[in-house]
Amino acid sequence: MPNLLKPVLLSELKKRYGLLRKLPGSESLYEIGDRAARIYIRYSKVHKRHEAFYGLRREDLRQLDGLPSVICFLWDGQAEPLFVPMADYEEVFQSCTPAKDGQYKAMIFPQDEGTEIYFPKAGRFNVEGNFGYGVLDNLVEAAKLKEVPDLSHPQVQTLLGAVGASKGYDIWIPAKDRYSLDWGIARKFDCRERLPDAFDSVKPILQEIDVIWIRRGASELGALFEVEHSTPVYSGLLRFNDVLLTAPRSVSRFTVVSNDARRSLFVRQLNRPTFRTSGLSELCTFLQYMDVFGWHRRITEGIDKVQR
Repeated sequence: MPNLLKPVLLSELKKRYGLLRKLPGSESLYEIGDRAARIYIRYSKVHKRHEAFYGLRREDLRQLDGLPSVICFLWDGQAEPLFVPMADYEEVFQSCTPAKDGQYKAMIFPQDEGTEIYFPKAGRFNVEGNFGYGVLDNLVEAAKLKEVPDLSHPQVQTLLGAVGASKGYDIWIPAKDRYSLDWGIARKFDCRERLPDAFDSVKPILQEIDVIWIRRGASELGALFEVEHSTPVYSGLLRFNDVLLTAPRSVSRFTVVSNDARRSLFVRQLNRPTFRTSGLSELCTFLQYMDVFGWHRRITEGIDKVQR
């Protein structure tokens, strides 16, 4: 049975938000509005036991990291689309391991008592409050209303460190950069004094990387960020490549952070044969400054709501 729901959804998105752009490299990723939000569309039949099965590609989820974004789950007989904010489930995906086909598996149980989503080894979550376009409207409006300041290199490091710390990671920032961190824009966090001993083979390289998230209590690298404010994008990619080649299983999330004007340069450099051969081209993503600012804002607003 063909998926007839997706064309209806795309038509409604165009009607509501005007601009709708399909992202390269995926049949399911779209950007709505003027870079206001990203949407990852997945469809499933409803099976005999009244459950729907979904596969979420790791490569697609990486393009949602740190951005205002939702995963849209569609199934037959649905009254309204289900929009699950990616920010609410980043920790879930980080704690799960994708299947051999490179996809995270999810199940949806539509039920009168409250629709639930299930991730193997992570648990069930009630998503009844995520039905309808209001979820997406709120995300788009929030992106429009926030003014983004001009950020310096140390300020971007500060925000990335604060996001990681709020997620429970230990933070590494080169010692020479710590005195320049801006505590006026983020809640203060502590930096690790040492990198995990398990990575002594790449320690000289890791020490120069702008921001590293380290899993607390596990001494595993969660994410590496290079902020290319004025330095060549290529230099950051080379450092990532050295880490990947020397310790190939140590990290799967590499991110170059820069202004949007350098996005095309990032794409050209990442498509060099050396990065395609090493596999870095499949693991490295681009994040612009305004998205770092928005990521930090969403994280801190969520923490403030919980504390209230």
